[in-house]
Amino acid sequence: MLTLIKNAHVWSPSELGICDVLIADKRIAAIEPQIEGSFGAVPVTQIDAQGRWLVPGFVDPLAHFNGGGGEGGFHTRTPVMPITDAIQAGISTMVSGLGTDASTRSLSDMLANARGLSNLGLSTYCYTGSYEYPVRTVTGTVRDDIILIDKFIGIGELAIADKRGSQLNAAELARVASEAKVGGLISGKAGITFLHVGDEASQLNIIEQCCRDHDVDLNQFYPTHMNRHQSLMEQGAELANHGLMLDLTCSTTPELVAEGEIPAAKCLAQLLSEGVQATQISLSTDANASLPDFDSHGKLRGLKVGRAVSLLESVQEAIRDGVDVDQVLMAASQNAAQRLKLSTKGTIAVGKDADLNLLCPDTLALSHVWYQGKLAMQEGKMKIRGYFDEM
Repeated sequence: MLTLIKNAHVWSPSELGICDVLIADKRIAAIEPQIEGSFGAVPVTQIDAQGRWLVPGFVDPLAHFNGGGGEGGFHTRTPVMPITDAIQAGISTMVSGLGTDASTRSLSDMLANARGLSNLGLSTYCYTGSYEYPVRTVTGTVRDDIILIDKFIGIGELAIADKRGSQLNAAELARVASEAKVGGLISGKAGITFLHVGDEASQLNIIEQCCRDHDVDLNQFYPTHMNRHQSLMEQGAELANHGLMLDLTCSTTPELVAEGEIPAAKCLAQLLSEGVQATQISLSTDANASLPDFDSHGKLRGLKVGRAVSLLESVQEAIRDGVDVDQVLMAASQNAAQRLKLSTKGTIAVGKDADLNLLCPDTLALSHVWYQGKLAMQEGKMKIRGYFDEM
């Protein structure tokens, strides 16, 4: 079956203007100013975009499919993420990590959730490991996990500059990063070392030491939560000019902002204004992670849950604040896809997966979502739901 999207204002994420887009066999078959003619006996579903923006499906480099957290006790373990959360956010590709809790949450359970979401249409990947060191794996080594398990594309989110981390040293980090890199080389995957960066004063110092004292490249690392506070962002901006990709977390709370966290849309604008290349910044949701609020003595005051829709909200906010549309869309789709070597994701081009979003240009509201050519949302109504969800 073919789908023909007519009269769409296409952002690839570069602006292509008004085009028709033909989808065939889950991929984009043609992008032309006008596509007309007969397709023989093949049925064609035609949708008139009416000038709405057709943008790449968003690529989220950090979520938590099987929940996370629990810093306030077992009753505060966050829930499993339903596919409808991703759809209503326009996210077509997500990567999951374990996070803080690798004791009551497991890599096997995360993989099961990833496969379940994939069966429903979402493109899913995972990181082996968690916050802690020594690293937990399925096969026994980081390298073998990445080589032998299709969903694993790297290790993460390994914690640095955080009291909840394992306080690993530069040599240990170099060893893990090298294992991940070799696993990626052999399997043709990114083999990335995705790092959770906490709010301690050491910030990214261990990355700098690791690259200075060991044979590890800066671009092996992919740190997230880089909008945690101004000082961390500034150190990240300096390293971005030497090749480090920076990931900004869209999920936040008023309490975290009051403590100094910079909302992702504003941090994106600030990094760009300071000369960081648009290709060096990505946006992630931290969906279904816990967002704990600790006092100065480490006592938990409250806890909220990361939201997938925060990515869409950050895209909308950044565009309304005047950030160039193509640069916002790069951060929400193309950059993470390229860094994670997901070659068919993140852009609208012939041969790429037909992961697409349709946005209303005036309100930036999301009206349609396609997962590999299949409608997941149409005019704001869900077309795909979880197995146990009511239609």
